[in-house]
Amino acid sequence: MTAAALKEETYLPEADGRLAQVHDFMQAHEKAGRGPLEPRYFLAGTAPGDRVELPAEIYGVLRQVVEALQQGFAVTVAPRTLTLTTQQAADLLGVSRPTVVKLLDEGRIPFERVGTHRRVRLPDLLAYREKRRAEQYAALEATSVDIDDEEDLDVVLRRLREARRAVARGRRGRKD
Repeated sequence: MTAAALKEETYLPEADGRLAQVHDFMQAHEKAGRGPLEPRYFLAGTAPGDRVELPAEIYGVLRQVVEALQQGFAVTVAPRTLTLTTQQAADLLGVSRPTVVKLLDEGRIPFERVGTHRRVRLPDLLAYREKRRAEQYAALEATSVDIDDEEDLDVVLRRLREARRAVARGRRGRKD
């Protein structure tokens, strides 16, 4: 299949029970795994010996699709090139194109210039997204405060404000 023939497709869950069989099969085999070896999965045809082993990446995609369909969600498969425009990068990150341009210009995401246009490699963008997520989770954790039901509300609020200030100082690079 050529790249031009690949298109975005959306799949809706079907209520015929076959999806449940696939889901149950995959789930049972994952839970039954014993020992250090990774489970192996195969795609089989109708003829005896007509099968091929699925790479881990393909199995992961299939697992995610089956889980989503099993829960009643539609699934969209959208082929992407490995080099994205700034608008495509913005859509993937869920931010505006000017924000992506700013991140590129600040050097937070590597990019290439093709003429006057910026192009972002998909692996670089995904790495940035994971790094940003980790930073967000760390910031949330830093601002969390254990609350004792009997502790004075003013004390809890003061501790929360101090934690937020510490996070803000860390973002600005200050240590005071």
